Amino acid sequence: MEVRVRPITQADKNRWLELWSGYLSFYETNLSAEQTELTWNRLNDPQFNLHGIVAEVDGLMMGIAHYLYQPSSWAVTDYCYLEDLYVDSAQRGAGAGRSLIDAVIVAARAKMSGRVYWTTKESNTQARVLYDSYSPASEFVQYRLPQTY
Repeated sequence: MEVRVRPITQADKNRWLELWSGYLSFYETNLSAEQTELTWNRLNDPQFNLHGIVAEVDGLMMGIAHYLYQPSSWAVTDYCYLEDLYVDSAQRGAGAGRSLIDAVIVAARAKMSGRVYWTTKESNTQARVLYDSYSPASEFVQYRLPQTY
């Protein structure tokens, strides 16, 4: 079973919505339909700094990843942030997650990014087995301050 990774396309929307919904459910998050549509449009806008890829086996989309580049005050080159990574729970273990991460790493190297990084819940033990195979977890703690308008 060979995992194929490719850029997301407009034709992927229905399956992307299913996977996106699963991802949001996993993180116990609700987003508005408007935000989901905005995210979809950004992923398909070549001028916007949000990139989407999919992993598929035999034409079945098994997983998605979204990543972006950001400048750093600590480096000449930018960093690549793997913001979202999700593999259908029924399809895990076939290598889709690793294939998606590897594809982001390749894209970041092509852009000469100084780092690829991502975050997950501390309790996400199944994914952390995969993530730990790349690098130990950072010692940094993330703080979030929501902005209200």
